[in-house]
Parts: sequence; C-alpha cells; structure tokens
Amino acid sequence: MIQNFLKMLVLFFLLSSFVFGQVTQLNYKATFGMFGTVGSIKNKLTQNTTTYKIETKVSLVGMAKSIMGGQTEHYVSKGHMKNGLMVSDFYQMTTRKKDTVITKEYIINHKEKYVTKKYEKWYKSKLSKSYTKKLKFYAKNDLLTLYFNLGKAIPVKGKTYKFRAVGLEKQNGKVDVTVPTDRELNRYKKDLGKNTIKCAKALIYQKNFRKKKGDILLSIGKDGFIKKAVIKDILLFGDAQLIRVK
Repeated sequence: MIQNFLKMLVLFFLLSSFVFGQVTQLNYKATFGMFGTVGSIKNKLTQNTTTYKIETKVSLVGMAKSIMGGQTEHYVSKGHMKNGLMVSDFYQMTTRKKDTVITKEYIINHKEKYVTKKYEKWYKSKLSKSYTKKLKFYAKNDLLTLYFNLGKAIPVKGKTYKFRAVGLEKQNGKVDVTVPTDRELNRYKKDLGKNTIKCAKALIYQKNFRKKKGDILLSIGKDGFIKKAVIKDILLFGDAQLIRVK
C-alpha cells in the first residue's frame, strides 16, 4: 500500500494549496502513521497580470524513500490569467524512479473545449511506451490551478462546490469541495487543531480509501495559506498529516 502513497501525498499537497496569491515558496512535511515523516513538498509560483507558472516538487524520505526506490514527482502548470484567476494551458507530471522516467503532458484547447494527453515512458534513456489521446472531459483547471484558485472560487459557507481538474482522469476530473458552516467548525477542530478559524473539506474517490472515498481536511492560517491538512481514512493505515514548515 505504501507504493500508492506517493500519489496520495502529491494530491494531498495539491488540495492544500487553498488560496490564490503571489507565492515565492511554500514548504511542507508529510507524516503517515507508523512511518513518521515520509515526504517533503516544495512549491513555487511565478505570476504577473497576464501569465503564471507553478512548480511543485515532491520527495520521499526515510523508509518511504527506501521502499519506493527514491521516487520523486515534479509538476509544472503554465497558463494565463482571466478575471483574476489562473486558467491552465499546459500541465506536466514527471515521475522518476531508478532507471524509469514517466511523463504526462496535457494541452488544454479552450476554444474547442478538449484536452490532449501525451504519455511517455523511458527506461534507461530509451523510449519504451508512448501514446497521445483526447480526454473524455474538458476543464479550465489542472490540479495545481484549481486549488490556488479556490480562495476566490468558494466564498459561501455551508455550500459544496463541484469542479473538474486535468490530472484526475480516473474520476473524470471531478473534485467536490465543501466549506463548513460556523456550527460545523468544531468537528473539524478535532483533526485540525483548536485554533482553526477557517477550513474546508475536499472529497476525492480513490482505491486507497477505506470507503472508496476520502476526505481531505484543510486548515487555513492567518496569512491565507494552509498550515495543516489531514487525509482521512487511508486504507489500512488510518490518517495522514501535512504540516507547513515555511
């Protein structure tokens, strides 16, 4: 099961990038049950009034790094600004593990409303698999832009917002985000801490979760960025935590 955790760790961070804004660097550490600290995440946003670029790097440490053979993940999102929000034009995911490199590149055609995916797998610097296809859904967001845009996109408490994001093909891009009411906030504090003032819950559907779906709880700090997040009910291992360190 730990073999699947890196993917969950990446999604964990992406769902924690809750507020739109100018970011130089946000660093986090991830802990996971008996494994202790299992990973680190570095995120950088470069932005102006017309364009943006986001880079996210995920690395495993300790036992998780050993089990996964030193696997790392690198994510890049580039696009344009519209009405104060980021709109993705290009999204890339790169996985490196020992002699294998896998890249997934997505080009979003907003005019004709479709997404093209290019997949390549390299083994010992030789291309072993490659294909290009259209996705079954269209989205203006990828995973990175969606969660950097959320601060402006979900203003109403007690409401659930439905989104689509490139990078989540297995669930046709679907992500549900709920903003709790003031009355519900105390329930969130049990996992996120008694000083939690503002939070949200993201719902995802993955095999890794005990009930075929899982909640990611997000606590937002005074500066507008996530200070702590918790993934609920990961199959066999319980909860995981993401903590901001910078």
